Amino acid sequence: MKDIETIITHSLGEARNELESFIEDPGTVSAIKDAAAMMAECLHDGGKIISCGNGGSLCDATHFAEELTGRFRNDRRPLPAMAINDPAYLTCTGNDYSFEDVFSRWVQAFGKSGDVLLAISTSGTSANVVKAAQASKQAGMKVIALTSKKGQTLSALSDVSIMASDAPHSDRIQEIHIKVIHILIEAIEALLSE
Repeated sequence: MKDIETIITHSLGEARNELESFIEDPGTVSAIKDAAAMMAECLHDGGKIISCGNGGSLCDATHFAEELTGRFRNDRRPLPAMAINDPAYLTCTGNDYSFEDVFSRWVQAFGKSGDVLLAISTSGTSANVVKAAQASKQAGMKVIALTSKKGQTLSALSDVSIMASDAPHSDRIQEIHIKVIHILIEAIEALLSE
């Protein structure tokens, strides 16, 4: 049992250290603020937010969209957001084209100028997320990247890049990402209520 206690305390300590590192980065607050303002402006002007990612990042993208279309902390009108998570679409496009095209083709179908893409990738190099960012830029959309400091490929395509530190494991990066997602939603709601 002692080994399990060691795992637990080590994991909690590692998570705390990653969060402290993220908070201490001088660019963190301004990047989150800029992203929230960009998203709120998009929604205020009648646009929508499309989100995407792979694996746990797709779960985060879905969580972001459902909190906006549903509710977060308080009652309000539903906000237009969609995660690219339809399994029939993903498998159809992956089979007929390639897995690299699953997000970009959705953006080409539904994205328009004034919309925002929330592109989530712990590595910042996921080919299908990068292609979605490229397709978004071609459509006149804004791109917000939720990635890590090693994610320069995705960050270079983004209007705003929110970067967790280069943790040794993706779960630590994802823990930062879900915290950012909740902060973004809270900030969007506050900005739209002004």
